[in-house]
Amino acid sequence: MTSALDDIYNDGFAVVDVRTPAEYTQGHIVGAKNLPLFTNEERAEVGTLYVQTSREAAIQRGLELVGHKLASFVSAARALGKPLIVYCWRGGMRSSSMSWLFTTAGLQSRTIPRGYKGFRQLAHERIAQPWQWHVVSGKTGSGKTTYLREMASRGEQVLDLEGLANHRGSSFGGIGLPPQPTTEHMLNLLHHAMRDFDEARQVWLEDESRTIGRVHLPEHLYNCIRSAPRHELDVPIDVRIANLVTEYGALPTNELAAAFERIREKFGGERTQRALTALEAGNLALAAEIALEYYDRTYEFSAKRR
Repeated sequence: MTSALDDIYNDGFAVVDVRTPAEYTQGHIVGAKNLPLFTNEERAEVGTLYVQTSREAAIQRGLELVGHKLASFVSAARALGKPLIVYCWRGGMRSSSMSWLFTTAGLQSRTIPRGYKGFRQLAHERIAQPWQWHVVSGKTGSGKTTYLREMASRGEQVLDLEGLANHRGSSFGGIGLPPQPTTEHMLNLLHHAMRDFDEARQVWLEDESRTIGRVHLPEHLYNCIRSAPRHELDVPIDVRIANLVTEYGALPTNELAAAFERIREKFGGERTQRALTALEAGNLALAAEIALEYYDRTYEFSAKRR
């Protein structure tokens, strides 16, 4: 039998995260179902007892809290209809207790060695492999994401960092997109995206700074982006403006205006006002052209540093 970690993305298994809802929200194995042994408040109570009183007192209180929930745990697990892979933070009492319960109820269940912490170590090690990174760069509006998606459609290994981070990487980057994952969960998303990648083949990704919106990239990955071979898209400014109008033109004007306001200090008051006036007049192309005055200068500065 393969190890539990080998099967976490196997559709034949249901991965169950028995940590609290807060822990799950902060980060979890992609595709895992949250079936919390304790609520956030219960976990805090038991943890406090463990530290301030004793292990025995914590266990006793834990039993009191979960005793009436046991049947519902089994029902929820059985409804998943698959053999179970169960994990908690360190692969300790929470996951072993729940896995014992499921097995006792006649379900197939096993735990992840070292739990979520062990998985996180595996994810870091996966990214740290000697991948053949290749970075696509270019000024704002060059169509880097479109270019990478086309490469992916042709069978190339592509890591869509902005897609995973739900952000396009500028002051305007989060408009119209779902909430960003936490920095912790970004690593989990990267591991899932790279699950079938072949180390013998190139991996393509977009040039990014250390952060994408509010999400920080893993340090090793960021360093690889800085040192990998670069392939720059050289696109005429009129095409770049048209790309920006296509990408952002249907978004709410007030949100675009707010994005200009967020960079007013760096953008400059006079330039910001020209852009806002263009937006109010519905001249999105002019607003995009004004934005590129700032972003092109920033890109050239960064390029020289590299």
